[in-house]
Amino acid sequence: MTEKKNVMLPLLPLRGLLIYPSVVLHLDVGREKSVEALEKVMMDDHRILLSAQKDVGLDEPEQSDIYEVGTIAMVKQMLKLPNGTIRILVEGEKRARITSFTDTDDFFEVSADVLEDEDTQDVETKALMRRTLDLFNDYVQLSNKVTPETYAAVADIEEPGRLADMVASHLSLKIKEKQALLEIVDVKERLNKLISLLADEHEILSIEKKIGQQVKKSMERTQKEYYLREQMKAIQKELGEREGREGEAESLRSQIEQSTMPESIKEKALKELSRYETLPPTSQESGIIRTYIDWFLQLPWSEKTEDVIDLERAKEYLDEAHYGLDKVKERVLEYLAVQKLTQSLKGPILCLAGPPGVGKTSLAKSIAKSLNRHFVRISLGGVRDEAEIRGHRRTYVGAMPGRIIQGMKKAGTINPVFLLDEIDKMSNDFRGDPSAAMLEVLDPEQNGNFSDHYLEEPYDLRNVMFVTTANNIGTIPGPLLDRMEIIHISSYTEEEKQHIALEHLFPRQLKAHGLKKSQLKIQPEAMKMLISQYTREAGVRSLDRLLAKVCRKAAKRIVSGEQKSVTVTLNTLENFLGKPIFRHGVAELKDQIGTATGLAFTSVGGETLSIEVSLSPGKGKLILTGKLGDVMKESAQAAFSYIRSHTKELQINEDFHETRDIHIHVPEGATPKDGPSAGITMATALISALTKRPVRKEVGMTGEITLRGRVLPIGGLKEKSLGAHRAGLKTILFPKDNERDLQDIPESVRQDLTFIPVSHLDEVLKYALKDVSNED
Repeated sequence: MTEKKNVMLPLLPLRGLLIYPSVVLHLDVGREKSVEALEKVMMDDHRILLSAQKDVGLDEPEQSDIYEVGTIAMVKQMLKLPNGTIRILVEGEKRARITSFTDTDDFFEVSADVLEDEDTQDVETKALMRRTLDLFNDYVQLSNKVTPETYAAVADIEEPGRLADMVASHLSLKIKEKQALLEIVDVKERLNKLISLLADEHEILSIEKKIGQQVKKSMERTQKEYYLREQMKAIQKELGEREGREGEAESLRSQIEQSTMPESIKEKALKELSRYETLPPTSQESGIIRTYIDWFLQLPWSEKTEDVIDLERAKEYLDEAHYGLDKVKERVLEYLAVQKLTQSLKGPILCLAGPPGVGKTSLAKSIAKSLNRHFVRISLGGVRDEAEIRGHRRTYVGAMPGRIIQGMKKAGTINPVFLLDEIDKMSNDFRGDPSAAMLEVLDPEQNGNFSDHYLEEPYDLRNVMFVTTANNIGTIPGPLLDRMEIIHISSYTEEEKQHIALEHLFPRQLKAHGLKKSQLKIQPEAMKMLISQYTREAGVRSLDRLLAKVCRKAAKRIVSGEQKSVTVTLNTLENFLGKPIFRHGVAELKDQIGTATGLAFTSVGGETLSIEVSLSPGKGKLILTGKLGDVMKESAQAAFSYIRSHTKELQINEDFHETRDIHIHVPEGATPKDGPSAGITMATALISALTKRPVRKEVGMTGEITLRGRVLPIGGLKEKSLGAHRAGLKTILFPKDNERDLQDIPESVRQDLTFIPVSHLDEVLKYALKDVSNED
């Protein structure tokens, strides 16, 4: 070929295709400018520059819409078709790079530099050519688009550049990829690029072929199954349905024999299967037996999860998921430690007892996760039918197993953590006592052969770790309570609630409401006020709801554009939640006569209780008001009797009970009050009123009194101390027998309060009453 550095040629833009040098191709031309360019070419030397459009959708491409590198081609033939288009036969000659455009009215004419291939025949080039042919051979075998004859023709080419162009022309590549090959002038680089593309195409075609074979096999199998199924239907239609049931029975028999159920259970299941085969399909009992067999197959008999016995991991997880609850965590870690040493332990029955909302259910889930066991929960609240626990006998219509067996099926393993929620809320009626049925479930010595009325066969529950929850253990029957290890979960302190709110509840509510930490902040002081004056609960459920309310109001402000970020402070909390709902008791401002401050333990934590005594002329009538329970009334009577029997020591007139009416009142009369811890408070208030000695305003007290003046122990010292601390008291008088409970009180509270143990009323009066003997 004659070498030309620069040529002037008409341009024919190509849509959706590209031609390489040495390639012969038919083209259909229909655009006016393209037809004019062809007519110009045919009058000259039949040479034209073919270059692809970047966007195939353009009918009138501009200079920027055409690739710079194209192919100089010879127009061999031109034929006008009946529809007005022209079909031409072109042969590519050389690459050319467009340097300038001349846009005439009829067509594009361009100036282009001819790009010559370097004729190299070194060893590397030959190796690249051989590798290219090998990959192209693989491509031909996998692809249906290239014939073996084409490969034979390509294999005879000796020029490396022409070989690369011919192979590229037969590949199913995108225009961008073909153009990239066209623009590579260096032959070695072009061969390397082509080898990479061939390798990719080979992998794609291999996967396509594999998928095609799989689809074909699937279709063949589906067609075969459809044909056989239709044949089976025809046979069953002629012979009846017995043969179809026999096939189902064989499948069930195979499942039973392959299952891990005990041999005695297998025998029972196979016996029932034999009965199932003999019954007609329309029989009601047939369906009952079929369901019965399914229960045997679906229950876990030996499947179990491997316990992860790692004390450090378990402790970290429990600490991360729950704040406080040290006793419960310690008990779980003890269980793990013993199991690791013995490698065998009958499942303990833990009873998490405490007020609502303190996290009993979520703690059980955490125990399961720390042990790597499945978790299943059933609620026993309101259950009054024994069949709910043991199941119904199969003689009843709609019979089914009890909740224990249903829970085991749901768990899927023989060693789950099984939560029996609200076990204190079971009751009984004419249908039996479910708590009595629970005795077998929760007895480690008996539950290895738990009998469900529906199954009629023993089921082993020894590997299950049972956890129960209760709000009030006083309503649980004694024999059932005896089988459980009680772990008391007391109400959260305000400090604990603040930790839980900031570390768990508030981040969870931010996520639930689509807010970021930077968009909503609650100052610790505002959180403390929210807890103390907007909630009154042992747990954190109301607190969680209030945090959700704050998030909703903040989200509205942010979305409406009113604020970009919201910070809740002490001053702005009312804007979100309104006026405070609750107020806690506060210490008296000055020493009072006839008024003593007691400490009470309610379902929502500790509170102060002001007890007032008023004396009036009368005949010794004792009046009690404030909606007091029987126990508090008896405490008042005991205090009154003690004072009558010790008038000399107390320097009180002996006939006070004949000349004075005594009125004992506990404010907030709408709230019921009861409990065995107000005795010394009532006695102190009575003695203060009778002796005119004021009670110290900073002193709070709790304890029951006997007729001899002894102070008896009480419960809830931790919660009562927190209530006293919140109210601003400084000294707490408490029964000496409760000294062991001081360790449960937070250190911050112990530092602010003075705790004085007392064992007799004389000691109470010594610290509670001011000495006014020297005053006029």
